[in-house]
Amino acid sequence: MAPRPTVVIGLLGTRLDAPPHAERWDHWRPTVSLFQHEDLEPARLVLLAERDRAAKLAQTVAADVRSVSPGTVVEHAPLHFRDPWDFAEVYAVLRAFADAYPFDPEREDYLVHITTGTHVIQICLFLLVETRRIPGRLIQSSPPRGKARASDRGSYSIIDLDLSRYDQLAARFEAERREGVDLLKGGIATRNAAFNALVGRIEEVALRSREPILLTGPTGVGKTQLARRIHELKRRAHQVDGALVEVNCATLRGDQAMSALFGHEKGAFTGAVARRDGLLRAADRGLLFLDEIGELGLDEQAMLLRALEEQTFLPLGSDRPVSSRFQLLAGTNRVLHEAVAAGRFREDLLARIELWTFELPALRERPEDLEPNLDFELARLQRDGGRRVTFNKEARARFLAFAAAPSSAWRTNFRDFGATVTRLATLAADGRVRVELVEQEIEHLERKWARHAPPGGRAPAAGDDALAELLPGVELDRFDRAQLAEVVGVCRAARSLSEAGRSLFAVSRRARTSTNDADRLRKYLARFDLTFERVNGRPARAPDGPPPA
Repeated sequence: MAPRPTVVIGLLGTRLDAPPHAERWDHWRPTVSLFQHEDLEPARLVLLAERDRAAKLAQTVAADVRSVSPGTVVEHAPLHFRDPWDFAEVYAVLRAFADAYPFDPEREDYLVHITTGTHVIQICLFLLVETRRIPGRLIQSSPPRGKARASDRGSYSIIDLDLSRYDQLAARFEAERREGVDLLKGGIATRNAAFNALVGRIEEVALRSREPILLTGPTGVGKTQLARRIHELKRRAHQVDGALVEVNCATLRGDQAMSALFGHEKGAFTGAVARRDGLLRAADRGLLFLDEIGELGLDEQAMLLRALEEQTFLPLGSDRPVSSRFQLLAGTNRVLHEAVAAGRFREDLLARIELWTFELPALRERPEDLEPNLDFELARLQRDGGRRVTFNKEARARFLAFAAAPSSAWRTNFRDFGATVTRLATLAADGRVRVELVEQEIEHLERKWARHAPPGGRAPAAGDDALAELLPGVELDRFDRAQLAEVVGVCRAARSLSEAGRSLFAVSRRARTSTNDADRLRKYLARFDLTFERVNGRPARAPDGPPPA
C-alpha cells in the first residue's frame, strides 16, 4: 500500500527566507532547505505569505522549492497581519485560514513548519495544532553548523503532540490554569458548580482579552475582590505592569467627578489651584475598576467612551489630549439596560463595556459555599489577628443551617456574612464558638433584618407578585401566603423541578440517606392545585415524550 502524501504548511520567513537574491544559495533558508532532505518528500507546500509585502519573495521561494523538489506542488495562501506581534489578530488570521482550508486527514498527512515567523505566529500555529484545528504534527528545522551552502540542508525534527512524553507539559499547563482559577476564588474551595464554571470562564477571558469586563450582581457578592484578583492574575502572567486603580463612581459628583477621572489643569475651575493627573492616567498600562459605573453622569460617560475607543481623553481645562492604555473593569448592582431605557446611561457606552458580562450570584444562590466561606473567614481572622477560633460541632451545624435557610436575608451577601463570623469570633472568649453564642447572633440578625423589612413583617419574596396571577381571588392564611410566595419565587428562578427542590430543601436533605426533593415539592404545589410547569411558565412534559410543540 502506497504511503499517504505529506503536505507541509509553512509561513514564508521575510528574514530567514530572504537573503540577497544573488546570494540566496549561499545561505540556509528554512523553507527551501526543508525540501532538500532525501527522507522527506512532501507532495505539497502550502506557503503562507504576506499578500502585500512578500508576494515577490513568495514567488522566488516557490520556484526554488520546485527546483530542489520537482515533485512538490506549491500552493500560495496569502495572509495579512497588520501587527504580527498582536496575539489576538495573529490567532484570528491563522484560525480563519485553518477553518477554511479543506483538510482531508483520512488521505493526507500534515506537517506544520514553525521555524519561521514571529514568536507569536509560532505560538498560534502550535495552539491550532494542539487543539486539532489543524489536524497535523509540528515540524521544526535547524541550520547546519558553520557556513551554509546550497547543499547544506541542516536538520529537522517532527513533534507529535499526541505523544505521551508531552503529558507532563500538558499537566503543567492544567496546573497553571487551576492556579489561576484558585486565585480568582481567593483560595476558597467553593463547591457550587455554576459558580466554579463562571470563575473558570472569567479566568479564560481575563488572560486572553484586553476588552472591558462588566461584573454585575447585588452588593456584597465580591465584585471589588474579584477585580483585585483579576489584576493579580494578569500581573503574574506579565500582561500588565501598571496599577489597579479603583474608584466607586457613587462618590463622584459634578466637576469633582470629571477631575477625579480625567484630571485637570491649574485654574480649570474654582478651587483648581494645581494640576491633577486623574485616575485614567494613573491606570495607564494597568486596570481601571469603576465600581457602580451606573452612577456616572452622562458627561463622564461620554468622556469614558472616547477614552475606551481612542485611548485618549482631554483633562478639564486642556486642549491637548492625554493617552492612557488601560483595561476597564466595571461593576454594578443595577440593570444597566433599564438605566438606558430611562435615559440615565448611554446605550453606546453599554454596548462597549458589555462584551464580557459576568453576573456574580448572591449568597443565597450558593448554599454549598457557605461552609468553605466560613472556614475562609476563620482563617482570615486568624491570619490578621493572630487568634485561632473554632466552632464546636453543634454550633457549626446550627449556624450553617440558619445561614442556608430561605428566611435568612443576608442583605449585603458575603459582606454581611463575613461581619457575622467576625462578631462570633470576637465574642468567643476562649476561642470556641458554642451554640449559645450562635443563637444570640441569630437573634441579633433577625432583629436587624426585621427593622429593614417593609410593613407587614417580612421582606417581599420573589413570588409575591406571581400569587395574584396564579391564584386570582384565592384567600390564603398569612402563613401559607408567605411560604407559598417563597416557593413560587424559587420555582420561577429554577430550570427544573429537581433544581427547585434541591434549593428549597438544601438543609433538611443533608440528614436523609435518600432524597426525592422533586416529589416533595410536587406534592406541596398540588395542595394549591399548582404544578411546577404552571408556576414556572414552562410547557408540561408528556409522560413518554418531549414537550409539546
